[in-house]
Amino acid sequence: MPNTKTQCRTSSGTQLKHARLGEITPEMEVVAEQERLEPELIRDEVARGRLIIPANLHHSALVPTGIGTAVTCKINANIGNSSVTSCLDGELEKLRLSIELGADTVMDLSTGAHIDSIREEMLRRASVPLGTVPIYQVIQEVASAPEMTPQMLLENIEHQARQGVDYITVHCGLLRSHLPLAARRLTGIVSRGGSLLAEWMMAHGQENPLYTHFDEMLEICREHDVTLSLGDGLRPGCLADASDEAQFAELTVLGELTRRAWARDVQVMIEGPGHIPMHEVEMNVRRQQEECDSAPFYVLGPIVTDIAPGYDHITSAIGAAMAAQAGAALLCYVTPKEHLGLPTLEDVRQGIIAYKIAAHAADVARGRPGARERDDELSRARYAFDWDKQFELSLDPERARSMHDETLPHEYFKSAEFCSMCGPPFCSMRVSQSIEGLADPDAAERFLNGNGVAPPSE
Repeated sequence: MPNTKTQCRTSSGTQLKHARLGEITPEMEVVAEQERLEPELIRDEVARGRLIIPANLHHSALVPTGIGTAVTCKINANIGNSSVTSCLDGELEKLRLSIELGADTVMDLSTGAHIDSIREEMLRRASVPLGTVPIYQVIQEVASAPEMTPQMLLENIEHQARQGVDYITVHCGLLRSHLPLAARRLTGIVSRGGSLLAEWMMAHGQENPLYTHFDEMLEICREHDVTLSLGDGLRPGCLADASDEAQFAELTVLGELTRRAWARDVQVMIEGPGHIPMHEVEMNVRRQQEECDSAPFYVLGPIVTDIAPGYDHITSAIGAAMAAQAGAALLCYVTPKEHLGLPTLEDVRQGIIAYKIAAHAADVARGRPGARERDDELSRARYAFDWDKQFELSLDPERARSMHDETLPHEYFKSAEFCSMCGPPFCSMRVSQSIEGLADPDAAERFLNGNGVAPPSE
């Protein structure tokens, strides 16, 4: 994949506006090269709203990426400190590791001290789109959520836009009328941003300020080309709450807001549910696509069973693969620490690899151009006992090499015709290669013909 940085754009207008004018931006060119697609296709998908290129005018370190069903499935890594633990150096190391392992976007979800300086440092180093949740920083400036004002929210959104944040999660679709629906749930409102806005609405008896001031927010986003990630403040936090009236009531509002944003040339993606049983995943993707006119779907997991704390990178990767095959465009990783604590570097590694697997498997299933080439190349290396090539082609070369070398560390074993699972006598591929008919396709046909057995038809 090319690693071409685009210079900070000086021309006015969002990616969506340029696309609607029939123009191909430098960012569209980069995405087309990455995806091995024609720039005109990328432009047309952006113009339609089915593809976004989060690229703030001020993020000069950015290598643009495309998110939508016409391109490969992308993954996001959440990092950021908390009010309890973590530090700047630790979060910057998580950023470095996330990009190294192939995260396509990163969200800074810092809620502790020094949020502004952490974001500034991340933007200097992030070659991928960086997202945030602005309400987290606003809450740090007040004693409690009811003390927020709409102006404080708008000022912080503009501040982050000027810093260079590429996309922001804003929970604009959670309305006062939805709160009684959430009260019926087993786990209530599990979105942090959603719960803070619910508290504000209950305290003031007023509508969600992000909804009432949505047009003002659009003007800020249009000026700086900030993509809106319309958050699902009523996403289900357990299987018992999945696909309920509250979730879908908010989704309908998100569809309305999507169309309003497009009317102002602002790019949009829609955030999706966190806990969904397997048999409801495809339906949820289909419903989002219908309600939101095929705007890119950004899903958290979804986690398909609630009984595996410590292993939710696995329970969620199952749902993520299913959602991506059904049409989700961006998968937000879940780490083993989900529900338990702030992720460590090792948790970030495991979350990213689980989601790279899910996204790639979906690309293969959807028949995206070139998606299976790496699989086939690794399989050829495996059959040739080229261990170094296998390590090189794997999603986590360091982990693959270390697992092989635990039992067979000597350099000789990098070309040996066996591993420690079977050993020399029982390696099926070594045996297969010794069989004339399997090693030489022409010999196989001669063998079949010589024994009166017709070769298989084409």
